[in-house]
Amino acid sequence: MAEESFDSLGLTESTLQAVRNAGYETPSPVQAGVIPKALDGYDVLGQARTGTGKTAAFVLPIIDRVDTHPSIKAPQALILVPTRELAVQVQGEAEKLSRNRNIRCVAVYGGQPINRQIEQLKHGTHMVVGTPGRILDHISRRTIDLSELQCVVLDEADRMLDIGFRPDIERILRKCPQSRQTLLLSATVPPIIDKLAERYMYEPVKMDFSAQDIAVETIEQFYFTVHPKNKFDLLKRLLQREDPHQAIVFCRTKRTTDRIFQRLQKQFKNVGSMHGDMPQRARNKMMKMFRENELRLLVATDVIGRGIDVSGVSHIINYDIPESCDDYVHRVGRTGRMGKEGVAYSFVTPDQGEELTRIEMRIDRLLKQSKIEGYDPAWIEPEAPKPEGEAPPKFSRRGQRRHKRGL
Repeated sequence: MAEESFDSLGLTESTLQAVRNAGYETPSPVQAGVIPKALDGYDVLGQARTGTGKTAAFVLPIIDRVDTHPSIKAPQALILVPTRELAVQVQGEAEKLSRNRNIRCVAVYGGQPINRQIEQLKHGTHMVVGTPGRILDHISRRTIDLSELQCVVLDEADRMLDIGFRPDIERILRKCPQSRQTLLLSATVPPIIDKLAERYMYEPVKMDFSAQDIAVETIEQFYFTVHPKNKFDLLKRLLQREDPHQAIVFCRTKRTTDRIFQRLQKQFKNVGSMHGDMPQRARNKMMKMFRENELRLLVATDVIGRGIDVSGVSHIINYDIPESCDDYVHRVGRTGRMGKEGVAYSFVTPDQGEELTRIEMRIDRLLKQSKIEGYDPAWIEPEAPKPEGEAPPKFSRRGQRRHKRGL
């Protein structure tokens, strides 16, 4: 079978030129499937993981059909995303793919002054991408005009519902013109997504681009059994052994993220960190540096577990096993992007065997145990025995309180 090309998808010549300028050679399965249907005006419900090229799959048809007449200042496309970082990423992709057509895309999200966004919207825009809460805020202020809207996209729909955006999404969709086209992209399609599609989409074409194996075949997945006191030492040795092109080190908490970042940057160059307590400007700067290869190691919480597309990530290290199996899938999905090879390592303490088993059941695959030659991270030197006849320590409430705080 001949390999599909962008030329065969029905895009206009100006859009094809933008695709070539962006360095895209052949469409991914998601792009080859969604673009023709979207250009034909169908509503599409597509099941696809991040890292499969789905952003271009919905951005290109929008760009292709945008009316650039100066008299039209209201947005013709509205793209809803779950996080600020994904809003910035989609905006960047839209700008990259529309440079030769002078199409404007404005990103709106919380954590950024709303007055600046209002000024951008006043000057007119063809596309708006943003988080549901901030989009709804602009709609209530009448700073986003929906009268010219032709297309609505729900990107990472399952994630938006997971974090409680369903009421906001439904309020937004009810305010959009009924004649609009709706494109819904989601890594999973639980019943709640089907209900949303049934209520707000018109005879959607359903397409499934998810791999049979939920963990991408190009990603090798390993685990280490490690004593909690040895985790940082193991991390250091693993990074020295693997010498990754780019790696994300995932931690469960902001506190651990800060602590590991501070220790790593003393021993490795080009280290960054990212979590939800950082100001949005700092988070944007960190993601920009990571995308542009200025950072080699990024220590982060699950704030970047979903929806962030950085093609150069070669290694994922789960310093802490995630709380949910789905979070594991999305963390690991940060590597092995667009068919490239990747590797993931998880640090499992002796009491986390059940959590490892749940992950293996979720992905229907056994993780391989990894070892570092001459080093056993599960071994800890036993405490020296106390001399015989030594009096037991006196009971101290003060010491007890300190012990509890240290847990």
